[in-house]
Amino acid sequence: MSERQKIINIAVIAHVDAGKSTLVDAFLKQSGIFRDNEAMADCVMDSDDIERERGITIYSKNCSVMHNDVKINIVDTPGHADFSSEVERIMKTVDTVILLVDSSEGPMPQTRFVLSKSLEQGLNPILFINKIDKKDARIDEVVDEVYELFMDLDSNDEQLNFPILYGVARQGIAVKDPSDIDGLEFRQGDSKLKHTPEGYGGFDITPLFDTIIEHCEVYPDRREEPLQMQISTLAYDDYIGRLGIGRITRGVLKQGSQVSVVKENTVESRKIGQIFVYRGLKRVPVEEAQCGDIVVVSGISDISIGETICDPEAPEGLGSIMIEEPTLSMNFMVNSSPFAGQVGKYVTSRHIRERLNKELEVNVGLTVEDTDSTDCFKVSGRGELHLSILIENMRREGYELAVSKPEVIYHKDENGARLEPIEEVIITVPDEYSGTVISKLNLRKGIMVQMSGDNGYTKLEYHAPTRGLLGYRSEFINDTRGEGNMERRFFAFEEYKGEIPGRNNGVAIAIEEGVCTPYALFNISERVQMFVEPQTKVYEGMIVGMNSRGNDMEVNPCKAKKATNMRAAGSDENVKLSPARHFTLEEALEFIADDELVEIVPDDIRLRKKLLKEIERRRAGR
Repeated sequence: MSERQKIINIAVIAHVDAGKSTLVDAFLKQSGIFRDNEAMADCVMDSDDIERERGITIYSKNCSVMHNDVKINIVDTPGHADFSSEVERIMKTVDTVILLVDSSEGPMPQTRFVLSKSLEQGLNPILFINKIDKKDARIDEVVDEVYELFMDLDSNDEQLNFPILYGVARQGIAVKDPSDIDGLEFRQGDSKLKHTPEGYGGFDITPLFDTIIEHCEVYPDRREEPLQMQISTLAYDDYIGRLGIGRITRGVLKQGSQVSVVKENTVESRKIGQIFVYRGLKRVPVEEAQCGDIVVVSGISDISIGETICDPEAPEGLGSIMIEEPTLSMNFMVNSSPFAGQVGKYVTSRHIRERLNKELEVNVGLTVEDTDSTDCFKVSGRGELHLSILIENMRREGYELAVSKPEVIYHKDENGARLEPIEEVIITVPDEYSGTVISKLNLRKGIMVQMSGDNGYTKLEYHAPTRGLLGYRSEFINDTRGEGNMERRFFAFEEYKGEIPGRNNGVAIAIEEGVCTPYALFNISERVQMFVEPQTKVYEGMIVGMNSRGNDMEVNPCKAKKATNMRAAGSDENVKLSPARHFTLEEALEFIADDELVEIVPDDIRLRKKLLKEIERRRAGR
């Protein structure tokens, strides 16, 4: 038998923007997987275009590094609550987790969630206090807050005795005592002081490598036992089809071998295609893989999350992996506007259905249901961001579609009472805006759990219905002049909280198809905040602005100024218009009302009424 390779699997878990991907960068750069002359991007694991643009991790990804003679498989996990189904499954494939906490922010809502999942699996975390170079760092207080969090989550004595390291992931530094780097100068943008593969200022990430190896036992040698491997993640390759990713719990997996796949109630015979392991950032094909390693397998076209690949002589499953249920749904419809099909490549219901089915192959937090109409699909997910990322990907791939306002998914208790999803909301705002925020959240049926203040900022903790938070983020940014910070995560299903007031303002609706003129927009903008600019093409029923009052208003943004014997028709070209408001996809989904849709095409996002003609809207209003 070939020599046994020492393997440790770790996951890096944290709240959004705590520095997970940056820490993984430091692991990769300092383990020597890049050539000296190779270009190294920041957050190299965030390979998806949307991840790079938004600066967040959306999909969990694997890589591996070697330290001394130990192979360390690293899983970079999403930090946003909407992608928590990824985090839940990853915990079954790792031996320990590195919990990253910002030295200033301390534990945030998602920190609690990802930590609870790791403690449930019996893992003993390593705490890494990141960004200790911040001017407002409060290291000792944050460590105390983490201890309190561990105790709140009923951790055992061994889990509570976690090792603590401190550092600056961006500079590739980890130390056991923050005073070790007192006086070290941190400056951004100076080429002489930038992070190098050797670390920075005489310090590097080695203490963290050493702590992982000391704290975590190498995976035991179980090669002689029957094969067992549970699938924790799915991927898709255009050439070899569906891929299953997971850790080999015991035995040896060989290319081309016959295996049994244990599903919930059945055992089916299958044949393994190719096997890949991770070396650095690359997936490398191998003929066989040993227990303890995280591998990718092809050849099983119907493999799914939680299923176990076993030796045919000993088909023993590892139990199903529970995926938390969706909390939001929206309708995906064929684009039926007058401008449909002018830009997109994929516009029919068949195209949309095929794309959604392809997404279901890998996105297990998503569900798709048929509706009464063949042109409409009900798509449910874990939150607004989860669904909007799917829509954004479809838009970039050339799809055209219209989507409805997100709606929460209700449950029923054993007595038949309606339950709705409640979220934990943590808000930090300057003191002068706290009254406005408290007033708005109270109107949205939020209940304050805690309130504290420090250094001119108020920290609020609320439990609020998801319904009430839909559309609130834009309002929150305006109310706090962009200085507030709001973090949310799913908390529980609770009793229905009653009616919540919706958008206070009506909209301005175009009454004809044409091109917007400065003359018409100037006259309309006295009462309306415009969403369109001169020369924008509009159609009947398209929303072109927000009314200052609560009622909807029909307007003609294409009206041209008539020529007279006194003035020429073109003399209004110098009118001054206020800048139009442009929506991101998330802002558009938050803004629309129940009788409105967001029209999504590859080069634009438009708002429209479900019923385009005024007479149809009047009939429906009766």
